[in-house]
Amino acid sequence: MSFANWYNRTLNKIWGFVEDRTSMRRWALRAQPEFSFKPSYWTGGFVVNAFLYQVVSGMLLLLYYQPSTGTTLTACGQAVGTQSAAPAAWCSTYYIVHSVPMGSLLLTSHLYGAYAMIFLMFVHFFRGYYLGVYKAPREFSWMIGTLLLITTLGMGFTGYLLPYTQISYNATNVGLVLALRLPTFGPLLGPLILADGTSQGLLSRFFDAHVLLLPLALGALLYAHIALFESHGIAPPATSDPLQRRRYTEKDSKGHVPFMPHIFWYITKWGLLYVGVLLGIAALWPWTLPTYVGNLAAVQSVSEPDWYFLWLFKFVDFAGVTPVIAVGATTVLIVYVLFLPFLDRSKRTHPRDRPVFIWLATSLLGFFIVMTVWGGETPGVQITPPLVAMTIGPIFAVNAVVTALFHWRYARSYRRRLAARTPTFPGVYAAPDAPPGSGTPLATTEARPHDG
Repeated sequence: MSFANWYNRTLNKIWGFVEDRTSMRRWALRAQPEFSFKPSYWTGGFVVNAFLYQVVSGMLLLLYYQPSTGTTLTACGQAVGTQSAAPAAWCSTYYIVHSVPMGSLLLTSHLYGAYAMIFLMFVHFFRGYYLGVYKAPREFSWMIGTLLLITTLGMGFTGYLLPYTQISYNATNVGLVLALRLPTFGPLLGPLILADGTSQGLLSRFFDAHVLLLPLALGALLYAHIALFESHGIAPPATSDPLQRRRYTEKDSKGHVPFMPHIFWYITKWGLLYVGVLLGIAALWPWTLPTYVGNLAAVQSVSEPDWYFLWLFKFVDFAGVTPVIAVGATTVLIVYVLFLPFLDRSKRTHPRDRPVFIWLATSLLGFFIVMTVWGGETPGVQITPPLVAMTIGPIFAVNAVVTALFHWRYARSYRRRLAARTPTFPGVYAAPDAPPGSGTPLATTEARPHDG
């Protein structure tokens, strides 16, 4: 017996004893098929790991952070070469970086962890989009996942202000201008966000949203997302078969790999790797705290948000695009993604069978990447319509040509594979394993065989 077999059998015996004594099967997550033991199937689990690290590191930062704009003359002001009073929020951040043991590593990893969580959510989103996991019966799971992505972006937006640097303060004001221009919701959000109109009121509202309201919303949405995942199981591979069953039953789950301990340790392994890489990057490239709000000696620079909002920041630089238009276009995009399961009514999930929606996703992805880089390189520079057409137009045009070519190529090869099957009578093909002319029907021409 090999060591691997002995180890697995021993682990199963030990865990069987634990399950028998704790009734863990009643509250552990459901079993999953063996084909799902690939990182691409657990991008959502990576997001959960990133979220848990943000919760733990954020709670540690709360031990030292002071959400106050009240000025205080402390050693932090003297250390940066000024005798003027600095806001307490900035000074407490400065204290974390320079006085708390491993405080710089903690704060930097929390900041980079937020970036990583947003990036992983985008990876999870586009992976689900391309593979059609939003199709029945997982429509509501997709919609809740979209709300999770929006809430996570809100976490990043509110957390950006908390160090209370001049850069973050200016960028937050730019974001507030866009948010308050929302039709109908803008006037309602104003009093909620701005509080009494003072800087302290704004910081307090952002602090409350970042550490209490949005985490509670994330927790509730995450619970609903996992509950729906439990109901349907992991999405099967993408396929051209419109008759493929896309829901696992309890009977199917009995033949799958149990969540405890196999899947749990599988996700834990990737979670530990994530934390190790995150801490390594934070140690090698620590974050430098910019100057505080109100420092008259600070060099004025163009205000710009964090990277995940740079595309919208640059969009406003287009000639003729007002904040109202930018917010309106963003709202339309959110509505499209939210109700995508009801717009794409095809029962086939393979990317080659959804050319229009694949073209939209690829074009939007290219648009976001180009706009993010453009916004970081030339912030605040007005863009003329000819330059917009020359830069953005090819993205949609090239994607249209490439998508059409791939769809044509795969459709052609698929027709050849269908034609290779011996028909028993018009419109019906023999089963793949049946000999030619056996008369065993597989499906009509409308029901493609599994091709995932």
